[in-house]
Amino acid sequence: MEELIQTWKERFSKAPPEEVITFFNSEFGNSVCLSSSMSAEDQVLTDMLMKINPGFRIFTLDTGRLFPDTLNLIQKTRDQYKTDIEVIFPDYLLVQEMVRKKGINLFYESPEYRKLCCKIRKVEPLKRALTGMKAWVTGIRKDQTIDRFNTEIVEWDETHGLIKINPLYRWSDKMVWEYIRSNNVPYNELHDKGFPSIGCQPCTRAVAQGEDIRAGRWWWEDQGHKECGLHVKDS
Repeated sequence: MEELIQTWKERFSKAPPEEVITFFNSEFGNSVCLSSSMSAEDQVLTDMLMKINPGFRIFTLDTGRLFPDTLNLIQKTRDQYKTDIEVIFPDYLLVQEMVRKKGINLFYESPEYRKLCCKIRKVEPLKRALTGMKAWVTGIRKDQTIDRFNTEIVEWDETHGLIKINPLYRWSDKMVWEYIRSNNVPYNELHDKGFPSIGCQPCTRAVAQGEDIRAGRWWWEDQGHKECGLHVKDS
């Protein structure tokens, strides 16, 4: 597998996202999916995918703490592309037990509690959603965070035991928004209100001009590594 992934890296390192998507859609068929957070990047990928294969599997994680704007975007995207956006929920028993023991807003108390909340509301549901898949597509870009700088076009995801495809890994934020406007892609209206990166409502705020695009995520924690656990590589 390592040799094959290296071959794909070399083949697609400078290829346009549509070419990458077309190849892996053909290569894996129903065993490849898009995990969408409804971000601007994921909306770009959704638009591309719907033009290549309207039946491509797309799912999103509803943590139970999303902005109404994000929920509205799920419906708007379904309506515009006439496709199913599969909504995956966390295990309510795990959420219930966590809240009973730690409180409804435990994430403000410590990084450990915040990561526990992310694990139950995001990481565990993602693991379930990827069961049986051979590959997954993400909207990760190299310039989003320090942790994502070493992102490759194709990677082996050791955590989930499948191939991870990042068609927009070399795109800039400007390229993302140029595509959205040129193709009339629906996007989260919070982006127009100072939210470059959008997660759960209690854990996301607008950022000031000049701030890092991830500064509004878990802003009460120390600056630096800003990940929920979905894209953290095993050491």
